[in-house]
Amino acid sequence: MFSRFFIERPIFAAVVAILLVLAGLLSMLVLPVQQYPSITPVQVTVSATYPGADAKTLADSVAAPIEAQINGVDNMLYMTSTSSSTGQLSLTAYFSLDTDPDIAQVQVQNKVQQALPRLPQQVQQQGVNVTKSNSDFLLIVAVYDATDKVTNIDVADYLVSNLQDAIGRIKGVGDVNVFGSQYALRIWLDPYKLAAVKLMPSDVTTAIQAQNTQVAAGQIGAQPSGPQQMLSATVTARSRLTAPDQFRDIVLKSQADGSRV
Repeated sequence: MFSRFFIERPIFAAVVAILLVLAGLLSMLVLPVQQYPSITPVQVTVSATYPGADAKTLADSVAAPIEAQINGVDNMLYMTSTSSSTGQLSLTAYFSLDTDPDIAQVQVQNKVQQALPRLPQQVQQQGVNVTKSNSDFLLIVAVYDATDKVTNIDVADYLVSNLQDAIGRIKGVGDVNVFGSQYALRIWLDPYKLAAVKLMPSDVTTAIQAQNTQVAAGQIGAQPSGPQQMLSATVTARSRLTAPDQFRDIVLKSQADGSRV
């Protein structure tokens, strides 16, 4: 019936078709971005660092406790984890499309806090980060010194100190990863000398942590003080070591004869 109506009135049918095309073009131009469907699941990434650990140790002692706690979070679809031989763990939890990313991040963060006491001490000191970002790279930027006066280590230290946090605060940026690190000191141990004085690498680590620390030395003349006290001064003491020679002079062990290692 309707087809016969339009066949007998071709001009009217052509006008209706033109109006429909114009309405479609107008709708396409004013269609807001919010109307496009979301096809990517909400992702929350958990990252941790275990210095000196291999992939299997990292998976057993760090990834497994975190996965056991995160499993069962509301609206979670599945999760994947990657443990590298450099001591880096990346665990990503995927949630349904209608999940609020902020709520998902808070829930995962709470679960990670419950698993934190079961993690190795080194991992707890490094910290476990939870971000609501995609693990894929959106942009990779190469930064270098055109004058060739500084090394790649100097450039990496500058990026971490001056640009990493500033870029991370930009709206829409989930995470910033610098392929490099700030200035650091690597200590090489002689296993034969350690065995000669009956020491282990863990003894060296403990001594460094104990003697390379920031301390508060207190004040002179702080309250409560007597009426004769007329001066108050803050005491500053040498704290963190800054030179290789200072690390070389760290006391590892005191012998029975009074000598020190």
